[in-house]
Amino acid sequence: FSLLTKNLGGQYEYILVEKRGEQSNVGFIQLNRPKALNALCDGLMLEMERALDAFEADADVGAIVITGSERAFAAGADIKEMQNRTFQECYGGNFLVHWNRVSTVKKPVIAAVNGFALGGGCELAMMCDIIYAGEKAQFGQPEILLGTIPGAGGTQRLTRAVGKSLAMELVLTGDRINAQEAKQSGLVSKIYPVDQLVSEAVKCGEKIAANSKLISTMAKEAVNAAFELTLAEGNRLEKRLFHATFATDDRKEGMTAFVEKRKAHFKDK
Repeated sequence: FSLLTKNLGGQYEYILVEKRGEQSNVGFIQLNRPKALNALCDGLMLEMERALDAFEADADVGAIVITGSERAFAAGADIKEMQNRTFQECYGGNFLVHWNRVSTVKKPVIAAVNGFALGGGCELAMMCDIIYAGEKAQFGQPEILLGTIPGAGGTQRLTRAVGKSLAMELVLTGDRINAQEAKQSGLVSKIYPVDQLVSEAVKCGEKIAANSKLISTMAKEAVNAAFELTLAEGNRLEKRLFHATFATDDRKEGMTAFVEKRKAHFKDK
């Protein structure tokens, strides 16, 4: 691993954390519970939160990639951990609320999904901004088979991504879809061979990180608003953010570079 991982001095038990890309500007988080197929225990999600906070605060990082193993992105939440919880504990402790950290990161996040992305694993992928899938990836929300329902966005994000009929089918049957079906339905944007997936996701992260990090954040905010606002309100927000780019050095540099037929050098200001 890179120096960063060594410097973390065993700070993480359930994930591997480093920086990747030629400029070391892509934050990289790999889920690392191989025996449990990367089941998302509480400890893992708290570590993920910590790693995301660190990358969010790191001025060099322009994008973040989250991945698992070739066998499983994440096979779900940790059922053994959940098995004996009561309603009172779940409701009183707002169970799973801290999972949302992935969806509130300002920097673009790419999920590189190989193997199983089921239940909480599928929900984790959907919290990311872009999903790339390996050819053998499988997606599903099998909570119904355990006598419960998705609780970290599975009924909400999946429906927005693939539409009502397919979302209902997956949530009510517990069936899975493969990478090709996930791409056809709009859940993932690209499919790659298993062994190329992670490097392609990092390349996408490098492309994003090469742009102005400030402007990327505004672009992400605008796209995310499309799921929350009416068309009129969304367009109004987009216009305000677009106008705001004209107060930045990077917008001036980008347009000047274009006119002068040279490469832009963004300073994230």
